[in-house]
Formats: sequence, structure tokens, C-alpha cells
Amino acid sequence: MRIEDSKIQQFDSLASTNQYCELLNLPEVEEFTVIVARSQTAGIGQRGNHWEAEPGKNLTFSLVLKPAFLPVADQYQLTQAVSLAVADWLAPLVPQGASRVRIKWPNDIYVDDNKICGMLITNRVTGDRLSASIVGIGLNVNQRVFPDWVPNPTSLSLLTGREWPLEELLAGLLAAIEARYEELRRDPPGTLEAPYLARLLRRGEKATYLYQGQTIEATITGVNRFGHLQLVTLAGETLSCQMKEIQFL
Repeated sequence: MRIEDSKIQQFDSLASTNQYCELLNLPEVEEFTVIVARSQTAGIGQRGNHWEAEPGKNLTFSLVLKPAFLPVADQYQLTQAVSLAVADWLAPLVPQGASRVRIKWPNDIYVDDNKICGMLITNRVTGDRLSASIVGIGLNVNQRVFPDWVPNPTSLSLLTGREWPLEELLAGLLAAIEARYEELRRDPPGTLEAPYLARLLRRGEKATYLYQGQTIEATITGVNRFGHLQLVTLAGETLSCQMKEIQFL
């Protein structure tokens, strides 16, 4: 499978590829339309954070999907599919990547303890189904210097010591996303849960978190159907957390 070149729109600069897609008449936009920006002046990450990317050095793009086969209650399966696609595609490019590339809940991609990729997925709903999804992805590729305020970043170039061709990487990454998306469309619900959990950062490991303003020690056990992180504290208490309720330390 390969997304046609005609569906890939390249821009020298945009404030945000996700914001650009939000302004489109999405019912009229073809599925797998891709908006790519060489530079983003106001890239958006999770929790409303700014996404820092040096112009011309990284992949910053958004992909329009039409997952009408997914009930609203199962929308987290799309997050699983896309994050798995990125992690599995990236692993062979990183030295010892099979054991190092992980998904930090809900969908950041890490190599060891360093962030290499972030994504922001926004969904539109019609009735009880998803009508359109905008998948925004920022992947650090050839950038080697980051501002001091960016926490624990890394890039493909820092990890491998070489420069990478952005267009070739984009083609491979889009193919990987399309394959996982078609798997999500085709296979029974829940098929992607096991491989997603296998790559989940800190799963089964005791670690420190900030939960409702308090520092706790807990172990991640999984993610429920609605995308809530499941943990067990040292005292045996079970926690089910949405994104704004817990912070990794």
C-alpha cells in the first residue's frame, strides 16, 4: 500500500499542520490527505504544549483519516494503531531499537528515556461514530540541538550519527500508518491491544508519578478501553487516570 503523491501537500511554512486541517471542509477532503510543513511556527503538542522543531530538519505533518467504522467509545483504538505504526516503523532504524523504542502513554514515542516523536489526534463525531480524524505527527529526524526548555529530546540523527532523507522517511512512515489503520479496520476490536501494551513505556515497572498534586509510586498495568492509564500503587490501590490527572516524573 502507498498513499498517492497527489494526496501529499507540501508547504514551506504553516503555523500548525493540525490547525490547517481543522480549517478544511473535512467532509470534502479525501481520506489519507497529508499536509506537510517544512517549518511550523506554532506547532501544537499534547496538553496544549508548543512543539519545537528546527525548520527543514524534521518531519512535521498531519494526516486526515475517515474512521467511520469506529464507534466513539472505541476511539482510543485509533491512537493505538497510529502510535504502534510509528514505533514499529522506527525500531529498525535505531540501534537495538526493538528493545529501546517505546510508547509513552498515550502516544509519545520514546527511545530509552528520550522523546523522539509526539502526536496529537483530534476527532470529529457524527452520531455514535467517528466521522474524521486529524493525526498530527512531529518526528525529530536531523535536528541535533534543542532549546534548553525542551525536556529529554532526541532525534534519529543523534541516535545514529547520520543524516536522513526526509521524503523517504515520510513515505515509509505513511505506509506503516496506513497498514496499521487497515488492520484496525479489518480485524476484530481489541486486536492491537496486546502489541500496544508490549511497547508501553514503564509497564510492569515501579516508578514515580505526580497524581492529583501528590507524588506517588505506582506500577502501570495497562490501558482500558477508553484510553485511561491503569496503575497500582504500592499500597495496592488501583488508579484509572485520564491524561490531565497524572504526570510522569
